[in-house]
Amino acid sequence: MHMKYHGVPTEAVPNVFSSLFSCRMMPAIVFALVGAPVLTVANVAHADFRVCNGTQNLVGVAIGYRASEGWISEGWWQVPASSCATLIEGELQSRYYYLYAEDAARGGRWTGEVNMCVAENEFKITGVGDCFARGYQRMGFKEYDTGRQGSWMVQLSDTPGTQEGRN
Repeated sequence: MHMKYHGVPTEAVPNVFSSLFSCRMMPAIVFALVGAPVLTVANVAHADFRVCNGTQNLVGVAIGYRASEGWISEGWWQVPASSCATLIEGELQSRYYYLYAEDAARGGRWTGEVNMCVAENEFKITGVGDCFARGYQRMGFKEYDTGRQGSWMVQLSDTPGTQEGRN
């Protein structure tokens, strides 16, 4: 049986997560934030949470958020170089969202200070405690305060300090 990462067969995607369990230090790569609402061609706001990959490599992305059943972390979305992926469709229900990402080719990581659980294959995990005891790994996710906006976009870049705004 072959697992799929949000609709992409694993045999069609390089193993993004091979460095997930390595102990070596990864180079620091910066999150660049785009907080402007995302607009469609018709200039109508499209509510969702999107991640755009501004690097030249495939990136695996996981998201965390608070839901009625508790803290949720889920992944993996495969975001090819110079493209975007929608992680949450529709109007955002939470103010805070959390993101962890990993570069497939170079092993770089986009991380933060908020620990959440992840798994090697596609996952949706309820709860952020006892990750190891429950058979998961623990990773640091970066927090994004959306200010309760209906849409949010994060631009992943390997250029420190890159920040772009889009209307």
